[in-house]
Amino acid sequence: MFKQLVSMIMAGMVCVGLSGCTGVPDKVVPVEGFELPRYLGKWYEIARFDHSFEEGLSEVTATYSMRDDGGVKVINRGFSVEENAWDEAEGKAYFVESETTGHLKVSFFGPFYASYVIMELDKEGYQYALITGPDKDYLWILARTPSISDEVRTRLLEKATSAGYDVSKLIWVEHGEENS
Repeated sequence: MFKQLVSMIMAGMVCVGLSGCTGVPDKVVPVEGFELPRYLGKWYEIARFDHSFEEGLSEVTATYSMRDDGGVKVINRGFSVEENAWDEAEGKAYFVESETTGHLKVSFFGPFYASYVIMELDKEGYQYALITGPDKDYLWILARTPSISDEVRTRLLEKATSAGYDVSKLIWVEHGEENS
């Protein structure tokens, strides 16, 4: 099973003890004017901070679709070269406040939720996004394609750095020629 479940269980237990993990890190402001229908679909993970739930995974994608209850279905998928197999986890997400603010709470296990904060977004084309979690231990760069331009990369790294993230810790995700 996707390693994320174990990590989310542990994180969830810690979050309950700390009165919740749906906040926003210091110096981070969720994007406004967010349009969920434009965000739905497949995103490629371009870079991430290392975590046990994604350790050793390449070709990582996140696919977002609507749930019957109005929430968002989240499918995270990545390939483990070590196991020569695809790992997949299904979660759910809901807006924390306004549906036009890029701040959701996501769960991959039961009632335990963590922040999913969109801190930068290509509002014109919804082609790339910079995401964080409840604190500065989490950071992802996502894009609609398996790679991004140097210009976009530089801008997203500058945004993350100015918000206090150590971008030298980013792992740049490999994507094969054929992405499933």
